[in-house]
Amino acid sequence: MRYAKDGHVATVTLDRPHVLNAMDTRMHRELADIWDDVEHDDDVRVVVLTGAGGRAFSVGQDLKELAGQLEAGTAAPTSFGSRGRPGWPRLTERFEFSKPVVAQVDGYALGGGFELALACDVIVASDRAQFGLPEARLGLIPGAGGVFRLCRQVPSRAALGHLITGRSMSAARAYELGLVNEVVPAQKLAACVDGWVQDILRCAPLSVRAIKEAAAEAGTTSLAEAFSAAYTWEERRMRSADAREGPRAFAEGRPPRWTGR
Repeated sequence: MRYAKDGHVATVTLDRPHVLNAMDTRMHRELADIWDDVEHDDDVRVVVLTGAGGRAFSVGQDLKELAGQLEAGTAAPTSFGSRGRPGWPRLTERFEFSKPVVAQVDGYALGGGFELALACDVIVASDRAQFGLPEARLGLIPGAGGVFRLCRQVPSRAALGHLITGRSMSAARAYELGLVNEVVPAQKLAACVDGWVQDILRCAPLSVRAIKEAAAEAGTTSLAEAFSAAYTWEERRMRSADAREGPRAFAEGRPPRWTGR
């Protein structure tokens, strides 16, 4: 893993390019520590998640490691979720993670790699990216949320078609289905992601967190329930200095100075 901070931006790089950034036990443990650090660092306002090597974002679970564990009898049967396994809770189950995460996808995003991208808030892909959940072809299931998130994020027939065949989809098809926010040539990917990051940073950080929290609620409740629910980050935003700074800066004709407080 590589983890770096630059100002208000944290960059997390899945760094096993020799195996197309397949995620092994060590990577899951390291990612858990990283997500904990991001959540608790108030200076971090947005995260970029990407893969090293230019060939893959991630192809998901390290199947060679899994095969070895099965052979040794050290791998317990698994189903949905990662409770009890290294790295829990993983990003795919950090349902209250407050910082926006932008996935920068180049090359393959398969299996758990695709599930990881689906758990992000924005996905920007190169035109050579490929997405897929091939678990059914391996006697497995997309247990890190792929079944649930894909069915929520695209029409059910399209989702089920990919889930029960293991077929992959191009970046263009993912964009058509609304899974991807933007598709650009590979050489422009980093600049495009930076554009999204800078736009997020122009917004008040507490507003971003409150909106992310409310959007998650909207996906699982009725409209009436969503209006009446209590929101932790909205309570902080509405009483924050930033809630006063935004209108004041507009009235004074200057850029706002966000503090996140």
